[in-house]
Amino acid sequence: MTTPFETAIAQSLNLRREQHLYRSRRIIDSPQGRRVTIGGKSYLSFCSNDYLGLANHPAVIKSLQKGAEQYGTGSGAAHLISGHSQAHHALEEELAEFVERPRALLFSTGYMANLGTVAALLNKSDAIFQDRLNHASLIDAGLSSGARFHRYAHGDVDFLLALLAKSDATKKLIVTDGVFSMDGDIAPLDRLSQVTREQHAWLMVDDAHGLGVIGEEGRGTLNYHGMSTKDVPVLMGTLGKALGSFGAFISGEEDLVEYLIQEARTYIYTTALPPAIAEATRTSLQLAQKEQWRRDKLQSLIKRFRSGAMQLGLQLMDSSTPIQPMLIGDNARTLQLSRQLFENGLLISAIRPPTVPANTARLRITFSASHEEQDIDLLLSQLEQLV
Repeated sequence: MTTPFETAIAQSLNLRREQHLYRSRRIIDSPQGRRVTIGGKSYLSFCSNDYLGLANHPAVIKSLQKGAEQYGTGSGAAHLISGHSQAHHALEEELAEFVERPRALLFSTGYMANLGTVAALLNKSDAIFQDRLNHASLIDAGLSSGARFHRYAHGDVDFLLALLAKSDATKKLIVTDGVFSMDGDIAPLDRLSQVTREQHAWLMVDDAHGLGVIGEEGRGTLNYHGMSTKDVPVLMGTLGKALGSFGAFISGEEDLVEYLIQEARTYIYTTALPPAIAEATRTSLQLAQKEQWRRDKLQSLIKRFRSGAMQLGLQLMDSSTPIQPMLIGDNARTLQLSRQLFENGLLISAIRPPTVPANTARLRITFSASHEEQDIDLLLSQLEQLV
């Protein structure tokens, strides 16, 4: 006799298959890069967040190896017990300097950084306001905080202002992605900042897909908009995308970081990330700042792709970032295109609901500084034949 749990699980899985929403994993046999190996076959990859091509950089690997020799493979404890090494501390200081803020605090993942920070800042008497297309970690952070939860239409600051004006919450926190992970567009941070000041609220920006790619020396969307810590009190950044490493951080004023050390449960009650990872990230951070050619090349590749796609009449979404979504709409058709491209040696993800809204299934094409112009031309050729 089956239990209610088994019945519910089977029904959910069957429904996903019927709606062409079932997800599966591919096993990668190689490092991340322009090409990856799956099942012994090489594929040209257009679905990595390794925007600057640093995930397999020899200098970063060497720093990881040296870090492991010095610190071992694990941190051994939470930061507040005995897991906070000199490598962690140095990285925090360098990250703070990079994003031009007083302090930074390392978290093990971006998900944990968002969950822990929002929960520490808000309670039931407060309210949180989120862009409708925010990353799942921000949505979950808002829901789990216990604060009154509001969502505004994507990028619609007037809609947000109306919600804020109606709220009688003690504290009001506006949260947005800097670069939206599935659309690739940049949030209107200048207007959002103005509204938050007028409403005596705070603004938190998740710049996971902006850091390393946008702004002077890749300092992110806040730098791109010329915004200070006063404009955006809470900044979250990840280390596993453009920096090619692992982990995340929150950055802001001294008091904010000290408060999170005392109150953010996802920081307090988890093992610190390996110090060797911190050492590797310090090297990738230096490379990201110094090697402007990576961002220049990335922008050149993006322009080449968008120009070619326009000539072919492909339906791209409005994005100037390495995230270049191609809107398909139908789940089954999107999945079919992804499989056909895979059969032809190209790896591109089919993004379907609930990751994106209903009827907006898409091929999420992402570029890296490791790509070459001929890769873009091959991609365009394949899309022309299949779409």
